[in-house]
Amino acid sequence: MIDIPSPAVAVVGRHNSGKTTLVVKVIEELVARGHDVGSVKHHHRENFEIDIPGKDSYRHRHAGASETVIAAPGQVARVKTIEGELECASIVRSMPGHDIVIVEGYRKSGLPTIEIMRAANEADAKVADAFAKGAREGASLGTDFIQASRGDRAFEADPDLMQKMPTSNTIAVVTDIPSALEAAETYGIPAFGLDDVAGLADYLEGHFLRPKVTVVIQAGGESRRMGQSKALVPFAGRPLMCRMVERLSPVADELIITTNEADKLAFLADEYPELDIRLVPDLHEFRGALPGVHTALKAASNPFVAIVACDMLFASPRLVVAEALTMKEEGADAVVPVNKHGFEPFHSIYRRSTCLPAVEELLAQGDKRAQSFLDRINVRQFSQSEVLAAEPMGGCFINANTPEELRKLEEQFLEE
Repeated sequence: MIDIPSPAVAVVGRHNSGKTTLVVKVIEELVARGHDVGSVKHHHRENFEIDIPGKDSYRHRHAGASETVIAAPGQVARVKTIEGELECASIVRSMPGHDIVIVEGYRKSGLPTIEIMRAANEADAKVADAFAKGAREGASLGTDFIQASRGDRAFEADPDLMQKMPTSNTIAVVTDIPSALEAAETYGIPAFGLDDVAGLADYLEGHFLRPKVTVVIQAGGESRRMGQSKALVPFAGRPLMCRMVERLSPVADELIITTNEADKLAFLADEYPELDIRLVPDLHEFRGALPGVHTALKAASNPFVAIVACDMLFASPRLVVAEALTMKEEGADAVVPVNKHGFEPFHSIYRRSTCLPAVEELLAQGDKRAQSFLDRINVRQFSQSEVLAAEPMGGCFINANTPEELRKLEEQFLEE
């Protein structure tokens, strides 16, 4: 199983700022839009109970069990005794596969934070004033606000407020306080009204949600050197395409196979009915790297498109995840592995919105070279060391072009 890391943001504020109300509304909005949302709630009190006294699982815990799992159809809960307190980053790492995790609290977690300030809350009003004062005086976003609040009677009366100020991790402000709106504008931080849940959800969708990935396996058709279709050539007793589908489907929000032999691959629908695999014919009669990329990008429904050749027997789903996360974080048009042989465009990921127009322009000019395409877009080169960090086993780009090469790779696979 491949664990896809979940992106996370924290909603922070003072007591009675309305954090829980905002978190609940944001979760409801994102779920209504079809997203998978996880959540974390920071609880300040020790020894809280999440089970009902008198129930069997409660009795297990109070009999001395250090860990109790409560399992039922469709639901599971785990209660475990630990030393100290888990860091938020560890908790989020234990929650893979979500489009986003919304964390309530954990200001010092290092996560991107959404700061809520409500005019009706006196503590929020004090913080908003210090926030605005720092902005007007040109203080940097972060610990300077603590300096700006020193000597202020309001903060001297409640020194804990100094530890609950906006920081360099603040990525958005939710408020109805004019001075906080003013400060956010000065710092270039998005600001939303207390009731603008849709606007905040739009912002999270655009900047923080896990990118949806279409995985395209390029099967082509007859391979003269192989003597038959690579997609159907037997490998470990099964069609090679079955291996590729099983390796890559765990990281695909949409799975497409580009092929001119759809009738021969129709069995995949019965083999993997839960995957809803789409078989798409090549858009062009002429072959080449760029026409293949064009077919893949044109067919994809999602903003990120991973393209993998069907003969890359050790194609890595972990590498696909690493490429997608890098492209999301750095804003590149494509993330393409590079080694001593050059680029590996057929185990790479592309941003559909920018790459598709560039490909179509080159094809209109009669240029079918992948290098021409890569020269026109913002490519993030993925180094050999980064590839190995994502896939320590290596071998991601090994392919088989002849029956002899395939036989040797099959022997290697069966020996593992």
